[in-house]
Amino acid sequence: MTEALVASETAGAGALTASAPVSGARQFWRRLRTRRAALVAAAVVALLVLVALGAPLLAALEGQDPNTYHPHLIDSARGGVPVGPLGGISAEHWLGVEPQTGRDLFTRLVYGARVSLGVALAATLVQVLLGVTVGIAAGLGNRWVDQILSRATDVIVALPLMILALALMAIVPAGFPRPVLVALVVGLVAWGGTAKIVRAQTITLKELDFVAAARLSGWPTWKIARRELLPSLAAPVITYASLLVPTNVTVEAALSFLGVGVKPPTPSWGQMLTAADVWYQAAPQYLLLPAGALFVTVFALTVLGDGVRTALDPRAASRLSIGTGRKREARA
Repeated sequence: MTEALVASETAGAGALTASAPVSGARQFWRRLRTRRAALVAAAVVALLVLVALGAPLLAALEGQDPNTYHPHLIDSARGGVPVGPLGGISAEHWLGVEPQTGRDLFTRLVYGARVSLGVALAATLVQVLLGVTVGIAAGLGNRWVDQILSRATDVIVALPLMILALALMAIVPAGFPRPVLVALVVGLVAWGGTAKIVRAQTITLKELDFVAAARLSGWPTWKIARRELLPSLAAPVITYASLLVPTNVTVEAALSFLGVGVKPPTPSWGQMLTAADVWYQAAPQYLLLPAGALFVTVFALTVLGDGVRTALDPRAASRLSIGTGRKREARA
């Protein structure tokens, strides 16, 4: 009954509607599997997660370590260019070695996936937790609470993310773990968008009959939020979170590229790009490998997020033309 009331009140509300979540995982899966691009993207993301989790196993399989120097594989007469074809690719070094240091590129790439994906997921979790808490509190609070929290959210949204992150990370002691710091800073600075969306959905939902009935029953505000609002907010929150992950991957790479993110010797794709900017002619694979990994990750997460969004809310049209033809939309 609750889902029917929410759906009838919010029909045609747009991409992030205040609709109740779909009736079950089976219905969601049926909609998602009609979008082949989203399924392919999900497979790519799953593979990347497996690579990140299995980085020690993959490194042991190759027999290399991400931080071990191999000076004998570097041609010092040529300025530190790797010895051998294609950047030193061999049976011992599957993707070659770094210029100047001789560190194995394959192991640094797979360990870098751990940092990039782990930081992005942790930052997204912080954003969602803060955004949902502030958004529900603003939507259910009185006029003064709503005004204070809404103005604070406006300030957070207006702040330039990269500049504020650079400033915060510059004053933190060097001993603090950088991946944890990057995740916290990005999450604490960029939760405003989530809060705005949740507040708007909460204001719409609290006018519906099932929330009014809960209030008339004497339920406290926290119980109404937990029992009635959170299930109905699941679809827009999950949708927005799935689109935040690729953004946070890019932000982590940008901070590492600017030299304030993950510090050496911890491998990170953004940090690898920073070190590779002077080697794009002498050793192009050093630049192309982390750049390609970053591009594939962001693209796959974006396509998957779009597929999740349209599967959770079939009234919303896909932003991407990939895998969203008329036949697929009709079947959905």
